[in-house]
This record gives sequence, structure tokens and C-alpha cells, in this order.
Amino acid sequence: MKARLIAVGERAPAWVAEGFAEYQKRLSHWLPLELVEVEPGLRGKGRDTVRATSDEGERVLAALPKNAYVVALDGRGKPYDSEHLSRRLEHWRQQGRDLAFLIGGPEGHAPEVIQRADETWSLGPLTLPHMLVRLVLAEQVYRAAALLAKHPYHRG
Repeated sequence: MKARLIAVGERAPAWVAEGFAEYQKRLSHWLPLELVEVEPGLRGKGRDTVRATSDEGERVLAALPKNAYVVALDGRGKPYDSEHLSRRLEHWRQQGRDLAFLIGGPEGHAPEVIQRADETWSLGPLTLPHMLVRLVLAEQVYRAAALLAKHPYHRG
């Protein structure tokens, strides 16, 4: 099983890219995680944000691997503590499909993306910068995989 993180936005700050790369490396033998950056929709004065979100949604859906189990990050999704996330990861592994995690743009996901998702996951009620969400997701998926492997990383 492999995982793909499809994220709206390009060129993460160096500290995000370095942190993500560290967890990507740690995950490599448990769950290879590929990052796919999707170009954001055009925003600004006189631009339609609904159109921008729709354009992003089309690009996100086009980047999905065939038959992937899709988990969209969304503030209205299900919140998981670390132990529950590890059980979800085990469930996703048992599906026998690759995983795709989706991070939307500033206005969130297009309706078509939420509709395509097999489930939605919330990192909690805080509003986080989307670049930071990449790093938090990678760390939490690593923590879940470490729990399943009985690795001492998680001491909660």
C-alpha cells in the first residue's frame, strides 16, 4: 500500500518541506508517502473564489490514483486521536487499496472533491495554514504507523 498527499499550493516554506521530508523518510518502510502539489486557483480582486475552488477541485481529482481510498481533510470531518487514527490506518490497509489524502485551498474543497471522498478527517477546530497541515498530517500518519508497529515513538 502506498499513500499520496494531494495538496493545493506550491512551494512550501523550507521548514515545512524539511519537516515533511523527515516524516516521509521515516514512513518509507511502513507507508510510502508521495506529495503531489496542485496549482491553486486564481484569486484576487475581481476574481471568483468559487471558480478558483472548482478549478482546484478538478486538478485534485485528476491527481487521484485509480481506485484509491480517498480521505479529504476538512474541518467538518471526523476528528481522531492518535490511537483512533492508528485503527483507521489499519482499516485503510485492510481495504487493499492505495490511500490518497487531500488538502484543499483557502476556501476548502470543491463539492465534487468532498463527494468523491470515502471519508473526511478533521485535525480539530483550529484553523491551520494549509502548508502546516501537510507537516501535521505526515507526522500524525507516521505516529499511527509507529503505533501499529509497536515502535516507541508514541508515548501518549
